[in-house]
Amino acid sequence: MKHMKKITAAVLVAALLFVSVPVASAIDLGDILKDAAIIVGGGAVVKALGPQLNDFINTLTFNKNAKYEGYTKVVPIVSFGDGTAIGAAQIGGQDKAEVDRTQAVARLEGQFNRIGLAAMIPIDALNPLKQFKRVQGVGVTAIIDVKL
Repeated sequence: MKHMKKITAAVLVAALLFVSVPVASAIDLGDILKDAAIIVGGGAVVKALGPQLNDFINTLTFNKNAKYEGYTKVVPIVSFGDGTAIGAAQIGGQDKAEVDRTQAVARLEGQFNRIGLAAMIPIDALNPLKQFKRVQGVGVTAIIDVKL
């Protein structure tokens, strides 16, 4: 049963990545609307799968004696830099109210000489194209990606 839940979660995350980008690309209303479609569509799928992914990560880390001691949940990652992308991350914090307030993780990418950098910032908005604030006291505890 647990194996089936893992497979179902992986398939749904893969579907998110394969479906949201082509659908957004078909919308020829400009980059901002395309980015918003990816963020909103992808964010909805991540939110729907979040509890199951969060339970899976917590079980995995518990089994490896690396359990997070605090509150956790899974939220979308929205990347900025070379195009817009969507992913998922588990965030954690000691204050449940701050974890609950966190809606997404903004991934800001940059280049320092020939070194690529990525800052992972927990934020209080699902769509960072609008105004958002960093959520203090919350950090990223796991990254969820799909191997292509």
